[in-house]
Amino acid sequence: MSSSTLQWLSLVGIIWLQAINGTNTNFPAYSSQLKQLLSISQVELNNLAFASDAGKLFGWFSGLAAIYLPLWLVLIIGSFLGLIGYGLQYLFITNQISSMSYWQVFLLTFLAGNSICWINTVCYVVAIRNFIFDRQVAVGLTTSYQGLSAKIYTNIVAFIFPNKKAETFLFLNSLIPVVVGLIVAPLAREIEVKNPKHSSVCFAIMFVITIATGIYAVMSSLQYFTNKISSLGVLIGILVSLLLPLLLPISLKIKELLESWHRKRERLRIYHFTMEENISEERIENEAKEGEDSCEIQEIGVMEEIGVKLMLRRINFWLYFFVYFFGATIGLVFLNNLGQIAESRGCSATSSLVSLSSAFGFFGRLIPSLLDYFYRGKHKISRPATIVAVMAPTTCAFFLLLNKTDLALYTSTAVIGVSTGAITSTAISTTTELFGTKNFSVNHNVVVANIPMGSFLFGYSAALIYRGEGNEHGKCMGMECKLVRVYESNLHKYNKLRQTLKL
Repeated sequence: MSSSTLQWLSLVGIIWLQAINGTNTNFPAYSSQLKQLLSISQVELNNLAFASDAGKLFGWFSGLAAIYLPLWLVLIIGSFLGLIGYGLQYLFITNQISSMSYWQVFLLTFLAGNSICWINTVCYVVAIRNFIFDRQVAVGLTTSYQGLSAKIYTNIVAFIFPNKKAETFLFLNSLIPVVVGLIVAPLAREIEVKNPKHSSVCFAIMFVITIATGIYAVMSSLQYFTNKISSLGVLIGILVSLLLPLLLPISLKIKELLESWHRKRERLRIYHFTMEENISEERIENEAKEGEDSCEIQEIGVMEEIGVKLMLRRINFWLYFFVYFFGATIGLVFLNNLGQIAESRGCSATSSLVSLSSAFGFFGRLIPSLLDYFYRGKHKISRPATIVAVMAPTTCAFFLLLNKTDLALYTSTAVIGVSTGAITSTAISTTTELFGTKNFSVNHNVVVANIPMGSFLFGYSAALIYRGEGNEHGKCMGMECKLVRVYESNLHKYNKLRQTLKL
C-alpha cells in the first residue's frame, strides 16, 4: 500500500477516534439520572462534571508519553484508562460492585476524563505530522467529528435502553473507545509521503462528506425529523456517514492499482520496439521532472520551537490562556450543565438539546478548517483575532438565555455550540503557531488546563446559586426560582392562617 493511501487512511482513523472520544460531552444527557441513582446534591453532581474536566490538569502526561512512546501505545493506554474509569462506575451503579464512596466515583471520573487527553493527543500529533503543509485543515476537519460524540452515543442509547440512560452511557463510554482504539492503533503513526499529490482535491472530497454528515446530524436532532424516523434509522444514518470517508483511501488504492496495471502494459508495449532503450530513458527523465513538480509545495515560515518552561514565561501565553478561559471554557461549562439547565427551565427534551449542541459544535469545529482551506495563499488569517471574534456570538447567546422560552434555549445552545467548537479547533493551530510543533503535545495540554479551572470556578458558583435559591426539594426552577420560593412560602402561610381561622 502506498504512503499516500496510508496517509489518508490515517486521517479516516483519526476521524473515527474523534467521533467516539467526546465521552464527557454526553454527561448532560444522563446527569439527572446519575444524580438520583447516587442520591447526591447539585453541588456534588457539579463536582463530578468538574472531575471529568479536571483530568486535563494531567493531560501533559499524555504529551510526554507521545514524545517518548509509540503513538499506538499512547492510544491503547488512553482507551484502557477510560475502560477503568467508566467501567467501574458502570459496575457500581448496576450494583455489581458495592460500598463505593462518592470520592471513589469522583476519582474514577477524573481518570476517565484524563483518558480523553491521551486519545486527543494521538489524534492531534498524527494529523500535524502526516499533513505538515495542511495541518489546520486536517486538524479542524478531524476534530469536528468530536462534536458528533454526544449525538452518536445518545442515538445508540435511545435505540438500546432509553430508560436506563446512566447505565448504558457509562457502559458505552468504557467499551467503544477501546474497540475503536484497537482497530485504529496500526494507523496511529507518522507516515512519510514523498510526493504528496492531489491533497487539495482529496480535502475537497472530505469536506463534502463532512458537511453532508453535519447537515444530517443537525436535521436528525430536530423534533420534526425524529418524529418521522425511528432512533434505529437515525443511528444507521450516522454510522454510514462515518464509513463514507473510507471511500477516499479506497479510491486512491484503486487508482494506484490501475496506474500500476497501465505501467505494466506500457512496459510490455515498449519491449516490442527496437528503440526500447531510448524510449525508456526519455520516460525516466519525464518521470523525474514530474516528481520534481509534485514536490513544489508552498513554503511555510520556520516556527520558533518553545518548551514549556519558556512558554510559561511568555506574556502571549498568558493572554492566550485567559482568552481561552473566558471563551471556550465558559461555553464548555454551559454544555456540561445542559441537563440541569434544561430541567431548571422546565424543558424535558434534554437529549434533543445535547444532540443539538453536539451537531452545531461539529460545524463550529469545521468552520476554521474551511476558512483555511479556501483562503490559504490569499489572506493570512489571524488565529488569535479569530478566537476573539468568535467570542462575540457567545456573549449574545448568554443574553438570549434571559428569555424563558424553549426557542431561546435551543437557539442559545446552538450558537454556544458553534462558537465553542470554533475556538477549540482554532486553538490547536494557535498553539503550533505561537510555540511550534516540536513540543506541541505537552504545550497544548498545558493550555487546555484552564478548562478544569473554569469548570470548577464557573460550575461551582452556579451550583451554589442553584442550591441557595432552590425550593425545599433542592430544585431551582430557572429565572423564576425566587418567585417559586416566595409563592410556596406565602401558600404555606395562607394554609396556616385558614387552619387558625377555622379553629
